[in-house]
Amino acid sequence: MNLIGNWSYPTSIRFGAGRIREIGDACATAGIRKPLLVTDRGLATMEITTRTLDLMDEAGLGRACFAEVDPNPNGANLDAGLAMLRDGDFDGVIAFGGGSGLDLGKVLAFMAGQTRPIWDFEDIGDWWTRADPAGILPIVAVPTTAGTGSEVGRAGVLTNADTHEKKIIFHPDMLPAVVIADPELTVGMPKHITAGTGLDAFAHCVEAFSSPHYHPMSQGIALEGMRLVKDYLPRAYADGTDIEARAHMMSAAAMGATAFQKGLGAIHAISHPVGATWGTHHGTTNAVCMPEVLKFNAPAIRDRFDTAAAYLGISGGFDGFCAFVDTFNAGFAIPPRLSGLGVSGADPDALTRAALGDPSTGGNPIEMTYDNTRPLIEALL
Repeated sequence: MNLIGNWSYPTSIRFGAGRIREIGDACATAGIRKPLLVTDRGLATMEITTRTLDLMDEAGLGRACFAEVDPNPNGANLDAGLAMLRDGDFDGVIAFGGGSGLDLGKVLAFMAGQTRPIWDFEDIGDWWTRADPAGILPIVAVPTTAGTGSEVGRAGVLTNADTHEKKIIFHPDMLPAVVIADPELTVGMPKHITAGTGLDAFAHCVEAFSSPHYHPMSQGIALEGMRLVKDYLPRAYADGTDIEARAHMMSAAAMGATAFQKGLGAIHAISHPVGATWGTHHGTTNAVCMPEVLKFNAPAIRDRFDTAAAYLGISGGFDGFCAFVDTFNAGFAIPPRLSGLGVSGADPDALTRAALGDPSTGGNPIEMTYDNTRPLIEALL
């Protein structure tokens, strides 16, 4: 199979090994002449980043880089980035990295010309209409992990350090104009990041498939995304240089984020406050939460996962799928409880209230209430 393509759903995606070489043309297509590359501290000095800066320089775009990005980006990161973005008179953003670099890069581009505080644009009702669309800079997104799928999303997640809450900032124009999905950029990922990000993609697909909302295209994308993770994450984990496995995982990541236009659910509703409070890796936290959430949602999703299991080649229907998830997680050394991620001293009441306040609850197939969510939280702790 020739793993290369040009796609325009959900946005323009240049997919294939080595396509980072097209960064100059991608910026030109997006109308960017002077970009700021936004990435996280860990990536800032890595070869894939310096090579990309070299390619930008060769294309006459300069080599400006902002890397003061925490693993769970926050308002302080945003303020620092905005100061550099505005002072440097940049006309676009290259969002480069995993979920943290991609999300902060997108939020920086969104906030470049806004005058209201960032928290005024949380994904609540029509709050996004408060923004001035003329103040949003164009974005080129370059993922270097295969999990979050933020490169094809219209939102960014930002932690409010004062309240220890993860907030989803949404605007349709936050969708990157061009994506370069080059699986070669993911080859150097450590095994635990390969696992955590890959399981994040799996969680996106599982929750989108579980959501009660009507979106047949997302339903189909979620199902095939689950298959790609099932078949290729073990290969990418075992051999990081397996470019075929890396390519299929990069596809699965974009598919998961495209699919969850249909909705997310309890996995993310719990994972968001846990990550905001204890700084846990988002995808790994999702993986820990998944088995208990599947049991929680069983009355509403059993029939559809009977069908999914057959497609995925898993025997035993829904129960077989749940058993597969347990085994799959164990194969990547995922702990069975949140305590295994360093979550200690948690107040179940506070965590339950935080989960119920997360917008992801709206996509869960079983209505989440205090009375049914508190036992779920206790089981996870």
